[in-house]
Amino acid sequence: MAATCGEQIHREVQDYYGKELQKTEDLKTNACITSSKPVPKAVRNALERVHEEVVAKYYGCGLVVPECLASCWILDLGSGSGRDCYLLSQLVGEQGHVTGIDMTEGQVEVAKKHIAYHMEKFGYQKPNVEFLQGYMEKLGDAGLADNSYDIVISNCVINLAPDKRAVLQEAYRVLKPGGEMYFSDVYASQRLSETTRKHRVLWGECLAGALYWKDLYRIADEVGFSPPCLVTASSISIGDKELESIVGDCRFVSATFRLFKVPGSSRAGPGQVTYNGGIVGHERELVFDANFTFKKGEVVDVDAEMAAILRSSRFAEKFLIQPGAAPQGCSCKGVKEKICDPFQLLEQLAALRPACCPGGSCGPSC
Repeated sequence: MAATCGEQIHREVQDYYGKELQKTEDLKTNACITSSKPVPKAVRNALERVHEEVVAKYYGCGLVVPECLASCWILDLGSGSGRDCYLLSQLVGEQGHVTGIDMTEGQVEVAKKHIAYHMEKFGYQKPNVEFLQGYMEKLGDAGLADNSYDIVISNCVINLAPDKRAVLQEAYRVLKPGGEMYFSDVYASQRLSETTRKHRVLWGECLAGALYWKDLYRIADEVGFSPPCLVTASSISIGDKELESIVGDCRFVSATFRLFKVPGSSRAGPGQVTYNGGIVGHERELVFDANFTFKKGEVVDVDAEMAAILRSSRFAEKFLIQPGAAPQGCSCKGVKEKICDPFQLLEQLAALRPACCPGGSCGPSC
């Protein structure tokens, strides 16, 4: 019965994104177009080189561009028209590789159609991108092997999957040890009612399938990931009276998290770390998440989880990591305890936001 329900959701989402939506302006909420922070100049420049049809068919809810990408192998879950893949293609370089997988045939066709255009524009001798049609809950069916990617990204699509645990389990499987899952998605302030979860338009608008944010932490732990690192959060407005009446007092947020596949051998105690610089675009300061900011040359106490993440990941060579006891709670300067709740982060950001930004980010929309 559950499989039948999941298949029905897949079909309805495919129809919604493949037939009903023709452009971003057709969306009924801002869940899939929310920007949480200004877009870096290098990323803006890369976006300008992406074909206009690919951009027009893009329905993501954030900008999924982690740091330190040179020569990385990246998998994009729910890659849609390929906008993020073509953006990342430029950032990983010709020696890197980006794979996009999406279940909607029409979206995959749009992405594939423009491979030659982008490779010529980027000056690459051979393509460093590929697009597959398939389900992110079943990456093995698409031929994706264990321990094959440095980074898995996802942009506002895990909420469209009926089985979130299967998605995270598959992402964990295909990641190399020390690899990262960096993703934006929609989260709810509470578990959703059955009426909301069965509403077809709310599914397509990324709300009916939104995970209660606390459940992300539970599922990540069950799968084997390190505790989620909350990066950014931005508010979601519905703007449709009928849809508002259905969701009731439930609130929604677009949030970016990073999860790491930390090997057991890297787990030790807390530590003291010093950022050496050297990451393009973050030479003086690396804002790792909402809790940890590393300035070049500054010693920072970190808990055991962050020490293990830095020690085992692609960031290892950018840090001097030494054993050492961290203070109680989060040891980041100016932060007394870790922020895990994206709604709490949203409130803090709203309190800091200048008057020029009464309803959202000061930065340009992505």
